[in-house]
Amino acid sequence: MIRVAIVGAGIGAEHLAGYRALPDRFAVTTFCDLDTARAEKATGGDPAIAVTGDLDAVLADPAIDLIDVCLPPHLHFPITLRVLKAGKHAICEKPIVRALSEADALERAALAADRQVFPVFQYRFGRAMQQLVALQEAGLAGKAFVASIETHWNRGTAYYDIPWRGTWAGESGGALLGHAIHAHDLLCHILGPVAAVSAMADTRVNAIETEDCAALAFRMESGALATSSVTLGGGDDTTRLRFCFQGFTAESGSAPYTPAQSDWRFIARAPTTQDQIDAVTQAVPEGHGGFAGYLDAVADALDGAPGREVNLAAGRRSIELVTAIYAAIRGGRTIDLPLAPDSEFYNGWMPPVS
Repeated sequence: MIRVAIVGAGIGAEHLAGYRALPDRFAVTTFCDLDTARAEKATGGDPAIAVTGDLDAVLADPAIDLIDVCLPPHLHFPITLRVLKAGKHAICEKPIVRALSEADALERAALAADRQVFPVFQYRFGRAMQQLVALQEAGLAGKAFVASIETHWNRGTAYYDIPWRGTWAGESGGALLGHAIHAHDLLCHILGPVAAVSAMADTRVNAIETEDCAALAFRMESGALATSSVTLGGGDDTTRLRFCFQGFTAESGSAPYTPAQSDWRFIARAPTTQDQIDAVTQAVPEGHGGFAGYLDAVADALDGAPGREVNLAAGRRSIELVTAIYAAIRGGRTIDLPLAPDSEFYNGWMPPVS
C-alpha cells in the first residue's frame, strides 16, 4: 500500500478520484492546501484523510511515501526538489519544470535521494490508446505517414480570474503549455521523438500575456509529418487526433480531457483488411483509464515493474519539446531536436523581463 499526500486542492481533487479507483494500491492519508476549507471540500469530508495547510509537516511525516504536487506551475520545481530531499517519491503536474536545466537538476536530486519522480501523463491511458499500440505491436501499422491534432478549447475571461493564469510568471506559458501539452505527448507516444518543429503563436482570444492560439508543424525522427492546431477560442472543448499509417488510419473521438478513453475509428488501408484490424482491437480488454490508469502505472513502477514510461526521462522529453516550440516561435525558424546544453533556451523558454 502506497501512502499518499496530495498538495494542492485544484486538480488535486481529480487526482484523488484516481487514487480512490485503486484502493488496493494507494491510500491518500493527507490533503494539503493553504486554503484548508477548499481542501476539506476536495476530500468530501473523508475522515480517513487529514487536512492541513502545513507543507513542512507533510514533508516531515514518515508515514507518507509519495507526495503528489498539484500546485501552480512556478512552484513545481522547487516543491518537487523539497519532496525528494525529504526522502519521498513525487508526482508532479504539468509542466514538471520550466527549463531543461531544471529537469536535469531534478534528475540529479532524484538519483541522490534514490527516489522516483513521475510526470503526469494521464491522457495516455485508456482502451483506445491500448488498441492503437496493440495494432502497432501486431505489425499492422507499417510506415507512419502523417498525423494531425486539434486542441480547440473554450476559455473565457472567467478562467483567468485566478491571478496566476495567463501570466508568464505564474503559468509559465499559454495554450501550448497548459492545454496542448498532453496531445503533443500522445503524438510522441505513438510516433516517437520529434526531429524538428516550426511554430507560430498569437494572443487572439483573451487579454492575457501568454499565447492562446498556435499552429505547429513537426517532422518526426521516423520521417512522419504532423500538424497541431491550438486555440482557446473554440465553441466547445474538443481534442481530436488522427494518425495515418501505411496499414490503417486511426481517428479519435472529440472528448477534450479523455481522448484515449473515447471510441476511436481504426480504418483499414489495403492490403490490410478490416477483419485484421478488428481482430486486434476487439481483443484489447477494458482497463483503468485517465488518472486511474496513470496511477496504476506509477504503482507498477514503484513495485519495480518496467515499461509504460511514466518516468522523469519521459517528462524531460516533454519539456524539451515545449522548449523547442517556444524557441521556434521566438526565433521564427525551424528548431532541430534534441536540444544541446549550450542551447540559448536550455535555461528556459520564458521571455526576457522588460
